[in-house]
Amino acid sequence: MSNVVQQLNAEMSGALGDARRALVEIRNGRGAGSGIVWRADGLIVTNAHVLAGKQHLRVILPDAREFTPRVLAVDPQRDLAALAVDARDLPTITLGDARLLKPGQWVMALGHPWGIAGAVTSGVIIGEGAQFPEMPETGREWVVASLRMRPGHSGGPLVDIDGKILGINTLITGPDVGVAIPVHVAKDFLRRAGLADTIKQRKRQENFV
Repeated sequence: MSNVVQQLNAEMSGALGDARRALVEIRNGRGAGSGIVWRADGLIVTNAHVLAGKQHLRVILPDAREFTPRVLAVDPQRDLAALAVDARDLPTITLGDARLLKPGQWVMALGHPWGIAGAVTSGVIIGEGAQFPEMPETGREWVVASLRMRPGHSGGPLVDIDGKILGINTLITGPDVGVAIPVHVAKDFLRRAGLADTIKQRKRQENFV
């Protein structure tokens, strides 16, 4: 193996290490999915469908701590949800920008497929936007990649080779095609839900009102 390939492998492994430290498992009583630590104050972003009715929810951090989360916001149309756990100084993921993606760019999907903790699969970008033949005409934006995602990847991050999140893994349209919600759509969801501030600031505002 050449020195260039070895260096690239080491850099990618380090970047993925940072992303994996921000990856959580979400159990809903009937199965499990993934989530992403968005902020160090305990804010977690996942898919709405991962909550599966919002009963018997448990969040397991990479350090094995378990929490019963509070559901802060759910948007079934965009398949996004925000949770909070009572933990602080959590490792967070670095945000990227899916709008800068180019077809052929290398990406990786992290999650807990079939209960395998922190599993990684990789592939290349097919495209980003709202117009894809196999997707419904809803006007929603997607990131579509040629990679193998499986049950348990939902809610986890789609990242670039630097470990920056580009989207939230959401569904599979074929054996080798995975679909994610772009990170800027998730940021808009949080802003509309009033979660642009920290959870502590939001609690103070609610108490004041």
